[in-house]
Amino acid sequence: MYLPQEIIRKKRDGEILTTDEVNFFIRGVTDNSVSEGQIAAFAMAIFFNEMTMPERIALTCAMRDSGMVLDWSHMDFGGPVVDKHSTGGVGDVTSLMLGPMVAACGGYVPMISGRGLGHTGGTLDKLESIPGYSITPDNKRFGQVVKEAGVAIIGQTGNLAPADKRVYATRDITATVDNISLITASILSKKLAAGLDSLVMDVKVGSGAFMPTYAASEELARSIVAVANGAGTKTTAILTDMNQVLASSAGNAVEVREAVRFLTGEYRNPRLLEVTMASCAEMLVLGQLAKDTDEARSKLQAVLDNGAAAERFGKMVSGLGGPADFVENYNSYLDTAEIVKPVYATTKGVVSAMDTRAIGMAVVAMGGGRRVATDSIDYAVGFDRFIRLGETTDSSKPLAVIHARSEEQWQLAAEALQNAIQVGERPYTVTPDVYCRIRRDDV
Repeated sequence: MYLPQEIIRKKRDGEILTTDEVNFFIRGVTDNSVSEGQIAAFAMAIFFNEMTMPERIALTCAMRDSGMVLDWSHMDFGGPVVDKHSTGGVGDVTSLMLGPMVAACGGYVPMISGRGLGHTGGTLDKLESIPGYSITPDNKRFGQVVKEAGVAIIGQTGNLAPADKRVYATRDITATVDNISLITASILSKKLAAGLDSLVMDVKVGSGAFMPTYAASEELARSIVAVANGAGTKTTAILTDMNQVLASSAGNAVEVREAVRFLTGEYRNPRLLEVTMASCAEMLVLGQLAKDTDEARSKLQAVLDNGAAAERFGKMVSGLGGPADFVENYNSYLDTAEIVKPVYATTKGVVSAMDTRAIGMAVVAMGGGRRVATDSIDYAVGFDRFIRLGETTDSSKPLAVIHARSEEQWQLAAEALQNAIQVGERPYTVTPDVYCRIRRDDV
């Protein structure tokens, strides 16, 4: 028999917790026998003293097992159950193409995604811009769509990792969010509860990233790879660039349009293609659907070129309540803003830097994200046709095209964008699209 306060004291004093102690504490979080004050003290003790890898694995598994853990064995999929998670960014629409691409190559992707958080866009908010699309199907429908389409992207149900929901709510109001051990357990407990065979983690680096420095992003990636593999799920991490908007657009309906155009071959932003391909290739290799990344990329390009990936996306949308002809007629279904016009830089020159976080917050300010959880989303607003780092802006090359509801809103967004994008004579710093991959043997 343990006492929560003794477990807190032990961690406060820098001692190592046993798996049994961690399990006991998280059971108390789940059944409410552990108070909010005790959760706060526990989180603060971890914040100052961190956790060893075995402790992180124990915490992750305890939170994963605090609710329902999905089991797909009865579905007879005939392929691996694989997924990807991103730490979030601006214009990061990769999930909408990645799921269908991997599905078309033989994988099964039951992706449980989130809403926008802070300056980062939410996959669920983007999908809800599609009329009729349900992010909350019952488990039977969820499994059926995964089997038929190979992919279903939905929201977290209340009985997946409920302990994490309570712990995170307390961390959010006690300044204990930014801790590697707690972030690792929070991310993985939800993902691993989805019953995955393997996972690829996309950790962002740069001005629009969740972690403040490259070193912090790499530390988080290594922690996730070590803990997830320790918990029994084959996992690789990639570090990708978020020093500029990833796609050509940022918003909700504007990003869905770009995703469909990407899948059909109408337009593929080169950076978005590279980052999406990097994640997809790792998923195929981990799922033993390709012997190496070269073979994986060849298979992925083939399902883009022959329309199989776009077909999977269409099946997912219709299977979850959206229009059956969405891929063919997406423009007739997605909401559009009243004012769509470009914004130009105040001076001619080379784009040398972007405050990507500020661009994300400009989308939020327009109504494309939430300031508080109860805010509703305006799916139509946002930006597209973004200029890239290193390009020259002049009277024929705008910074972006703004989709706004009014002239006043357009003007405020234009000012925010002009302030967030640096234009000058000095050369810009070239950063790679994908910095590195971290596999199980690397940690």
